[in-house]
Amino acid sequence: MNKFEIKDLNLYYDNGSNHALKHISLSIPNKQVTALIGPSGCGKSSLLRCLNRMNDLIEGVKLEGQILLDNEDIYGNIDVAHLRIKVGMVFQKANPFPMSIYDNVAYGLRAQGITDKKKLDEVVEKSLRGAALWNEVKDRLKSPAFGLSGGQQQRLCIARTISMEPEVILMDEPTSALDPIATKKIEDLMEGLKKNYTIIIVTHSMQQARRISDRTAFFLMGELVEHDETAKLFADPRDDRTRGYVNGDFG
Repeated sequence: MNKFEIKDLNLYYDNGSNHALKHISLSIPNKQVTALIGPSGCGKSSLLRCLNRMNDLIEGVKLEGQILLDNEDIYGNIDVAHLRIKVGMVFQKANPFPMSIYDNVAYGLRAQGITDKKKLDEVVEKSLRGAALWNEVKDRLKSPAFGLSGGQQQRLCIARTISMEPEVILMDEPTSALDPIATKKIEDLMEGLKKNYTIIIVTHSMQQARRISDRTAFFLMGELVEHDETAKLFADPRDDRTRGYVNGDFG
């Protein structure tokens, strides 16, 4: 079953002068990891931002086509705030709030008006466990989040995202600023998270896409060149441009 259906999507920046995504049609399956790969500027992060309407925040953006989430058009008459809860996002650079570890995770719940301490405690612990961080921080929940290492801060941002009980987690190069040990922890975490969430990750690392994703989509100059099961796309690509990219001939 597919979580997203993207149909003939065109995205323009600068009031139509920059055609960033060209006729993209792509199915994204439920509870799998889908990796978006390609050289810088190929449109993969632009596509990711379309999936929770983050591009709405950019002036001069125009979009054509359809994006269906569970068969509902997300650019139709829907509540965008609710969409962004359902489709959470983890950014390239960890962005914890300037508050305690506990308050970072509880922030979204409090914003929704939840004040019951028992409920908040339960969700904070469950979310930190879900992000494989609980054992490292359970004795310092009131400490500032900025005191955590970069990798821990990124897992805290993942905990903050899953505290809102999303169905989809978008990740925009979530390990690009991390060392190999922290990267492995995030990758291991994704393997566990996909049991409960649909994960879509933009990555500059073909090795990472190979390690963690079930399916991979290769973008080039705003076009979707090829999309397939990851093992198949890397071992036997159908398009010469894909073959050139995965072989390191350009990029």
